[in-house]
Amino acid sequence: MTRPLENVTILDLSRVLACPFATMILAELGATVIKVEQPGTGDETRSFEPKVEGEGGTESAYYMAFNRSKQSITVNLRSAEGQDLIRKLSAQADVVLENFPVGTLQRYGLDYARLSQDNPALVYVSCTGFGMTGPYAPRKGYDTVFQAMGGIMSLTGERGGGPVKPGLPVADLTSGLWVAIAILSSLMGRQATGKGCHVDFSMLDGQVGLLSLAAARFFALGEVPPRLGTEHPGRVPSAAFRCRDDKWVQVTGSDQHWQPLCDLLGLHEWAQDPTLVRNIDRVNRREEVMAGLSAAVARFDRDEFCRLCDEAKVPAGPILSVDEVLSNEHVLARGMVREFAHPQLGSFKALPVPFKFDGFDDPSLGRPPLLGEHTDQVLADRLGLGKEDIQALRERKVI
Repeated sequence: MTRPLENVTILDLSRVLACPFATMILAELGATVIKVEQPGTGDETRSFEPKVEGEGGTESAYYMAFNRSKQSITVNLRSAEGQDLIRKLSAQADVVLENFPVGTLQRYGLDYARLSQDNPALVYVSCTGFGMTGPYAPRKGYDTVFQAMGGIMSLTGERGGGPVKPGLPVADLTSGLWVAIAILSSLMGRQATGKGCHVDFSMLDGQVGLLSLAAARFFALGEVPPRLGTEHPGRVPSAAFRCRDDKWVQVTGSDQHWQPLCDLLGLHEWAQDPTLVRNIDRVNRREEVMAGLSAAVARFDRDEFCRLCDEAKVPAGPILSVDEVLSNEHVLARGMVREFAHPQLGSFKALPVPFKFDGFDDPSLGRPPLLGEHTDQVLADRLGLGKEDIQALRERKVI
């Protein structure tokens, strides 16, 4: 068996998080990803905290989290010779991915219009903050800016409180998933037409696209959803509850779970109350119902309550901290914490791509490359350059 993307070559001109996350996923699904980095410094995240120290040196855990299983070459994109190397490599690639500010690669002669002349089957993905068109196209932004402008911050936070940033870089991570989808769908389309394409992806568009339910409520009801903490705007109960041991549990149930939930909590009158059987009725009496459930759940320790919910087939789960997640028996049994061997750091833990295949090999867990580790190999194998040619490029600071 093989991994599903083993015949795909991606020339990755991107940096930081969103796009490197996308290409790491595709690399561990079998694609050959050639990551192009700036000579001397590399992707700026190589300098980001936290750092991991080993006997052979220091590496950024941030960089390693999003760049496993890739080849690293260093090319000075500002030099004419460096640009020529990229054009030659892109002529052999299936995909080029870039996240430069709008217009930058056009000035370098590395935009889709130029590269597709030599490779009409090329899939070229541009990931920018606000897209290639529109009044905000020239703007720059970061994950939190896109969260703010895309609506997710306005929806996140406790009742009556201010907007809150989620605990993960949601805009970056979901943009990486959108980019992976764009690449895979474009490759499938190319199989049918034989032609490549240019994908214009805006990280702000990606966040707007995630509004889904909030947008549906606005379109249907004209409602601007308020911040509700962990509560669901259209379902009761669906919220976090504090337990007796000061730990938290999330309970989310439908109508068929209402009676068993009430029974295990000792709320027998509510279990038999016909005015609370339907979700719409509980939503209309949200304050009363949530107050009663909160008081009842607070009489239980978290793990005891979760056990009772499991026995009663009521959907509930403990709100786990990161250390609890990464030591959870089910997470470990599913192989979601693994290790790679790094030449400078030794063994280091990582989270694999979360697919299990029957018919293909499962995704690999490779290590991140050292800066420029594969420059000589790629230039020799793909462009036929000899050692003297490569050394001359290095002396001219092209690579």
